[in-house]
Amino acid sequence: MRPFSTRVTRPTPAERVRSILAAAHSMTVVSDGRHREVHLLDGTGPMGHIHLHDPSEESHAGGAARIPVRLEFTDIAPTPVRERLRARVTLTGLLPAPYEPEAATSICMEFGQALLEDADGRSHITLEELHATDIDPMASCEASMLTHLVDGHSELVPLLLRLVRPRPERDMVRALPVALDRYGITLRLEHPDGHQDVRLPFPTPVTDIDQAAPRMHALLAAARRSSHPNRLLT
Repeated sequence: MRPFSTRVTRPTPAERVRSILAAAHSMTVVSDGRHREVHLLDGTGPMGHIHLHDPSEESHAGGAARIPVRLEFTDIAPTPVRERLRARVTLTGLLPAPYEPEAATSICMEFGQALLEDADGRSHITLEELHATDIDPMASCEASMLTHLVDGHSELVPLLLRLVRPRPERDMVRALPVALDRYGITLRLEHPDGHQDVRLPFPTPVTDIDQAAPRMHALLAAARRSSHPNRLLT
């Protein structure tokens, strides 16, 4: 039997930022020293309300005064893993004054900086990178798919563990899915003194949400095969 591929393909920082923004239902707006929580419940995500444009472009504010604003987003794992905070995204820029986030339906923001902070460190993303990146097709359904896996098919998680190389340590106390993206699924292996995240890549990346189930089935099939090697080839 051919060994399961250890090649790990993961989203770029720009992909992660685009997907976090697309899936977010709330954000913290910081301006004039005030922090305001804004909840967006119409399903469009914040980028359906905020258009980012380059400072070199002609101002969309028509010469009106502008104020510095910071938009903060948090990416929380939908499953009950340890340390559920997966990432923070911060956008800075200028908005026309006065700006009332609770009342605004659409606003044009002069882009300043995009910062992603996660387990890999800090990454600065340019506006060009954001505009050139597609939203992960899994972003809008990741939470529901992972909670469905944990709540309705928890027996499949130990099956997926068969693909982890090197094999999990004997002191592992729990394994749960912590993330799902177009490239694969990430499992969090929890130990008494910490945790480890391992990625299981799909055979090929998902380009449409309809491909998600077949990709997961391919991983599960590979896991089952790993327990039943073809002895004629050994």
